[in-house]
Amino acid sequence: MTRFPRFLLGTLLLTLASAPASAASFPCDKAETPDEKAICAHLPLNDLDVEMATRFEILRAMLPMGGNAKLREDQETWLTERRTCGADTACLKQSYEGRLKTLRAVFSEFAKQGPL
Repeated sequence: MTRFPRFLLGTLLLTLASAPASAASFPCDKAETPDEKAICAHLPLNDLDVEMATRFEILRAMLPMGGNAKLREDQETWLTERRTCGADTACLKQSYEGRLKTLRAVFSEFAKQGPL
């Protein structure tokens, strides 16, 4: 597994800290599905969405090609599952918490390995 560059951890933290709380990872003015509308309407869900998207993009940039493909497949599967929540905010929260747990674990593995 590739070692985690410490500067990327700092980048993630700065990105998460500076991400506008009112901006989801997709344009809210184009939200069409019930899950997207609920995410845009509820700040805590919006914040979870921003964190998830930020972690996903950083991991996508760090993982080798095979790991990157798996990460994308897993993300698509998760998005399909998230859509089944519809506008149920409790379901959406649980979905995000599960996905973030997974992404944080992958991220943590890189952090344990230290600098390149």
